[in-house]
Amino acid sequence: MSEPKNPGRRRFLGTATTAFTAASLGLLPSARAQSSAAAGAAPVKGKSHTSFASLKQIDAGLLNIGYADVGPTDGPPVLLIHGWPYDIHSYVDVAPMLAAAGYRVIVPYVRGYGSTRFLSSDTVRNAQQSIVALDMIELLNALKIQKAIIGGFDWGARTTNILTALWPERCVGSVAVSGYLITNVEANRQPLPPAAEYGWWYQYYFATDRGQLGYDKNRHDFNKLIWQIMSPKWKFDDATYNRTAAAFDNPDHVAIAIHNYRWRLGLAKGEPKYDELEQKLFARPTISVPTITIASDFDGPFADGKAYASMFSRRISHRILKGIGHNVPQEAPKAFTQAVIDVAHASS
Repeated sequence: MSEPKNPGRRRFLGTATTAFTAASLGLLPSARAQSSAAAGAAPVKGKSHTSFASLKQIDAGLLNIGYADVGPTDGPPVLLIHGWPYDIHSYVDVAPMLAAAGYRVIVPYVRGYGSTRFLSSDTVRNAQQSIVALDMIELLNALKIQKAIIGGFDWGARTTNILTALWPERCVGSVAVSGYLITNVEANRQPLPPAAEYGWWYQYYFATDRGQLGYDKNRHDFNKLIWQIMSPKWKFDDATYNRTAAAFDNPDHVAIAIHNYRWRLGLAKGEPKYDELEQKLFARPTISVPTITIASDFDGPFADGKAYASMFSRRISHRILKGIGHNVPQEAPKAFTQAVIDVAHASS
């Protein structure tokens, strides 16, 4: 379809279409026209989606990153980051709802997933926490996005924490599932109570050569088991899981996953050039940007958020989702979407 010849009419049609779609979904008004006074409006509504319409690729730092780019290009940017063992489809329902409200939503495959590839075969397949965050800074730079709302869960929540702690000038605000997850490797050397240690069984499996071989051989079934354990009430079907499992066929996936968990336990080294960043993170920096934290059944006794409340100097609210497991944006997309919108309004 050709572009309308009248540019003013084109802008009108685009704005009208966005407003109509948002209204039909029951969303808050467009982000570009919304004042902070409406932050307490009714929750968003939406429908389920099975895929993103298209994906893009861009060179950013050490990577060629695959990503979904949904919504108006001039809308307020939102960067949403997935974790392990998940992929961009954790946000397959969130992104359209935010787009309908006027936001531009960027959802990248992190290193080791999907269509994201290292530009050089010589690059260390490193997954220490600071480098995953640096990948996101490089992506924002490549897309010429100066500031964005950042959101995530699992690895994505940790990366969200790091971005907001180390580069607050690049962050409008954040939505962080499970709160404050920045890793201190020295602290991780200390044992936990038995029940807590039991929950991290896969990390100890990954610490062995047998575990690495087993994960490589059985990654499809292994990660499906993780989904079932982490979200016991989520009745996902095979099609939903298999859509994400395709991302684990990335040639660097096993190396990245194994290095991340070994590094956290002090069993694998990071790269010295990132030591300064890691030392800043080990000091547990306070996050100063407007933030909404979200907890679910996965968080157990820490669901009230009190343990990490002091780490967010501008926490807007803490929301507890009952009956929801670890993959919050996919299990509760309306609640996650509403949190992003509420952060945007509180930051305006």
